[in-house]
Amino acid sequence: MRVTALTVGKIKETYLKEGIKEYAKRLSKYCKLEIVEVADEKTPDFLDGSQVELVLKKEGERLLKCLPKDAYVVTLEISGQQLTSQQFASKIDSLAVGGVSHIVFVIGGSLGLGKNILEKSDFSLSFSKMTFPHQLMRVILLEQIYRSYRIIKGEPYHK
Repeated sequence: MRVTALTVGKIKETYLKEGIKEYAKRLSKYCKLEIVEVADEKTPDFLDGSQVELVLKKEGERLLKCLPKDAYVVTLEISGQQLTSQQFASKIDSLAVGGVSHIVFVIGGSLGLGKNILEKSDFSLSFSKMTFPHQLMRVILLEQIYRSYRIIKGEPYHK
């Protein structure tokens, strides 16, 4: 299975880079992981609605250029479906059994995802009703994918 994390923005903090590196290493046993970053738009502290839409559209266009046509697309959204770790593992497993060979998880920038990318989503996933920094979300996503593969393989993993 190919798994891609398609993300807006670069990781600057060393501790987050280390967490991503660790889970990428662990995941190499289970899947072919790729992390693709697109540039984020510079945004002032206060934006009106039309400015927000413009930023989301520009970031979405960059994401769309990197979105493979044959992939199953999972967008990370606050309004998405919340799953337990076991349900998330079951979702990944059922996709693989159903013939999906490439899953792309899309993480937006600080303003989220634009309509142009949300329209391409096959599944909308939420990790919480809370808002997390998009850089930290990368680590959380990779950890949950790793946990999912451990569950699928029947391997122990702390709860």
